[in-house]
Amino acid sequence: MAKNLIWEEIQLSESYFVSYKFDKAASISASVLDHILNNTEQDVDDDTQLSDMIESAAMVFVQSLKELRRTSEIRKELKRLFGSVSNIPIQVLLTGAGCYKSDGLHSDLCEFLDEFLRKWRCGDGEFCILVNEDQNGGLWKGRNTHSVLKTDTYLAVVDFYAITLLGGLLNNIDLAIAWVDKAELPDEKQQDLLRRLRSLFALKATSSSQSEEKPRHKNGTESTVPGKSSGASKGRYPLDGGDSRKQAILNFTEKVEPCFWWFRCINLKFGSARLAVSHGKIVLWGSFVIFICYVLQKKRATMRR
Repeated sequence: MAKNLIWEEIQLSESYFVSYKFDKAASISASVLDHILNNTEQDVDDDTQLSDMIESAAMVFVQSLKELRRTSEIRKELKRLFGSVSNIPIQVLLTGAGCYKSDGLHSDLCEFLDEFLRKWRCGDGEFCILVNEDQNGGLWKGRNTHSVLKTDTYLAVVDFYAITLLGGLLNNIDLAIAWVDKAELPDEKQQDLLRRLRSLFALKATSSSQSEEKPRHKNGTESTVPGKSSGASKGRYPLDGGDSRKQAILNFTEKVEPCFWWFRCINLKFGSARLAVSHGKIVLWGSFVIFICYVLQKKRATMRR
């Protein structure tokens, strides 16, 4: 397939996507990827342009699967097309990971990122290198080209995986600490992650102990806490050490509060009508608008060729 025909197919898939015809968009973009990735004789000599073609088609494919409510299949389908997680363009992989997160598929996302991170070894240089089994694998057949991953990008994925996903969403700090401890990371970054995970563990332990210390009500009377008088527990906080406990809870609230930003609502008023829109929906629709702008920009760049 000639270069111009490939771009026409990609543009067609993008047009179907913005027209909400996600089945056709997924089918055409997958066909383009299959042709490019399995054709040993390419009509495109420029590796940069070929990379743009692959990324453009893959972005349409991933977004289409999400809109078709097939997010759980993204990992399997990308591996089928690219052969290995390490061959997936990093922007496409991160987009797929974002789809898993927004749909609440945290366990699937954990497996997806864990498989990806294990394919790379990160040293002190600017770029990471592929580990054993993938060192002879190129991004596409017929090209002596390897997937490239910047160290900063890899460490950003590690940060999200260990802190946000394992330590936060999955609430498995022990697993996160064990993973970071075994990972081949720059010493400074490794120690920083371990310190943050231990702080997160201490924060959650403090929260748990404070919950257990709340006064219990039984038969209209409050239970007493050893060392505290019943009169001292009539208020929301005990008089003895009350200020310090209030401050501790306020500090904890300030740290946890950003986690609930996604669920907050913005109230919009149109005349006599009121509309409540959550931050989460704003982010999702914003991402959709950004993707459409991305598609239009690609079209404009292609027309200039």
